[in-house]
Amino acid sequence: MWSTPGWKGIAATATLLLSRTALAQTWSSCNPLSTTCPANTALGMSINVDFTQGEVNSFVSGGGRPSYGSDGVSFTVAGRGDSPQLASIFYIMFGRVEVTMKAAPGAGIVSSLVLLSDTLDEIDMEWLGSDDSEVQTNYFSKGQTTDYNRGQFNPAANNQAEFITYTIDWTTDRIVWYVGGTVVRTLTFDEAAGQYPQTPMQVKFGAWAGGDPSNPPGTIEWARGPTDYSQGPFSMIVRSAVVTDYSTGKKYTYGDQSGTWQSIRSDGGEINGNVNGAGSVVVTASAPAATGSLSPTIPPGGIIGGTATDGSGGPVRTVGPIPDGWIMTSEGKIVPVGSSTTPPAGSSSLGPSASLLPGSGSDATFTTRVAPGGTATPGVGMVPADAPAANSAVTATSQGLARILAVVLAGCSFYYLF
Repeated sequence: MWSTPGWKGIAATATLLLSRTALAQTWSSCNPLSTTCPANTALGMSINVDFTQGEVNSFVSGGGRPSYGSDGVSFTVAGRGDSPQLASIFYIMFGRVEVTMKAAPGAGIVSSLVLLSDTLDEIDMEWLGSDDSEVQTNYFSKGQTTDYNRGQFNPAANNQAEFITYTIDWTTDRIVWYVGGTVVRTLTFDEAAGQYPQTPMQVKFGAWAGGDPSNPPGTIEWARGPTDYSQGPFSMIVRSAVVTDYSTGKKYTYGDQSGTWQSIRSDGGEINGNVNGAGSVVVTASAPAATGSLSPTIPPGGIIGGTATDGSGGPVRTVGPIPDGWIMTSEGKIVPVGSSTTPPAGSSSLGPSASLLPGSGSDATFTTRVAPGGTATPGVGMVPADAPAANSAVTATSQGLARILAVVLAGCSFYYLF
């Protein structure tokens, strides 16, 4: 059985909920550019998650409850406040994300794939339910929107009826967005003009209602709303996700507050240590360069609105190490060493610095809540004034403790009790 220090260490680096203020500005619960923050758990390897086989504990849900079936994981928007999403408990420091999915239909409904860092660096792909012929690509650096001139509309035909693999390939030099095997956009470091994303990123995907009447008018217009929930429900379906970290190690830390990739440190590995061993994307075609398609109103943050993982509507961040002797498998599952799903020799171990979601679902997490006005400390972020207030400065909750009654290691198998 785990001791008290053990359960304190059980945590997942969870979804950063975004405020619904004018222009949909994002914020970070702990921004390394202004304070000392916990290390980011490194993926340090490649995983291939088949969501048709059910959920995995390397992704945590928020904003609603995704459902699982033979087609994969569904993110359904049925009414106001629905914003179901999954966020990785790990970060990648440059890498490739390949998601095979169908976008959700519906006016004002947005399907999103977002890479987001604690410094608010961001790379997006977003699909609007009112148009099944295109995808919007976007990027931000340090949460700076400037004049919202970075978004593009790129071709993605029949994206609501067909499973299509979408890829973001991110290196020190360039970002490439793919639809199937077609390159639809390339951005170089120099073209970004000082706004290039370059800090460790979480992977998030899900659906939300940009056309909800409570959103700012600019967001509703961008999402081509308003949303008529009586025409729903509206579902985005993700069949699989392949995530490759181009760096190696157990965790990523910030060496200073510059926000440059050269300042990032890897514990037990090397930045860009896997960039030459990750293979290449098979390119079958290149789409014509986008002309006159910049979208100045695409908001940062990707997945907006919804309810926090603990149901309170406020920001939630969970951080903590995994006990020694646990590993990430190539299927994206965190398991004890020696279990029946232990990966072959050579697979990467997250080690004691990693994060763990013990079990599945939002009610199986240990969360830390922070109210506005507190002092930022490691693991505790500053909440903006327009974020929902919590009942106290720091309130530790242990939802799911009754469900996680025991961890039974029997016959080298791992069980959760629900």
